[in-house]
Amino acid sequence: MDCRRDEDFGYEHLDIWKKAVASANAIYGVTSKFPREEVFGLTNQMRRASVSVAANIAEGTSRFSRKDQARFFEIAYGSLNEIATMLEISETQGYISAEQKQNLRSEILVMCRMVSGLRRSALATA
Repeated sequence: MDCRRDEDFGYEHLDIWKKAVASANAIYGVTSKFPREEVFGLTNQMRRASVSVAANIAEGTSRFSRKDQARFFEIAYGSLNEIATMLEISETQGYISAEQKQNLRSEILVMCRMVSGLRRSALATA
């Protein structure tokens, strides 16, 4: 397998990957204000899940097998749902406002639809 010889990777042109990176950065920003006792709890878990979305999209696009691609897109979808759940808990605990939760959830819902479309596309051509 050859790595791309030009200056970027194919996934870097995908709107969903760009949104996932932006979302991960937003999650890092929000969680930086979480209480210190959450460093190994919600903070770490939310950050890992948000990074997982972008990473699995990138890895999925690198797979030659459509079935493999679909599997990585499924993992990204699962991570998005994981983040949505942790946002709910974060609001309940008073770590984020209702507005912050809603703004992030709105982006997550858009990304869920986009990742779902990627998965369907991969399976349709499998």
